[in-house]
Amino acid sequence: MAKPESPALGIKIEPIGPDDEAAWRPLWDQYCAFYQADVDIAVTSTLWARLMDPDFAIKALVARGAEGRILGFCHYVLHPNTWGTSPVCYLEDLFTDPASRGQGVGRALIDQLVALGRARGWGRVYWHTQETNATARRLYDSVAGGADGFVRYVIRL
Repeated sequence: MAKPESPALGIKIEPIGPDDEAAWRPLWDQYCAFYQADVDIAVTSTLWARLMDPDFAIKALVARGAEGRILGFCHYVLHPNTWGTSPVCYLEDLFTDPASRGQGVGRALIDQLVALGRARGWGRVYWHTQETNATARRLYDSVAGGADGFVRYVIRL
């Protein structure tokens, strides 16, 4: 995958790699804390192993600043769907280091994911967020042109 860079922002987007774990974990912990999710360390370790497994459906991109520091990440899941023959991409997690917010990191991650999907023939990229997450919704509305009107229901098992 190409490593696009925004020269004005110095942001480079690329797949997460084995050497990124130490930088990724604190961001993951902050993301979980934002959503008030108490994620067991075993789950985090399993997620990391899955991200490193090229055959697993969960993938990740990271945004790096000019000095190479990870500024944010997105985790995504490719899966088949019943309304088309192309795989679709669920953008499950998107997080930007609070010190880097407002600098185009989230947009750069989404833009790269969409470019990747177009290049690989995916049918769509989709995601959801909390209704009250106004900051994220402003970004999402500008990127996607607004929500699509669906309401999510969950049965915890």
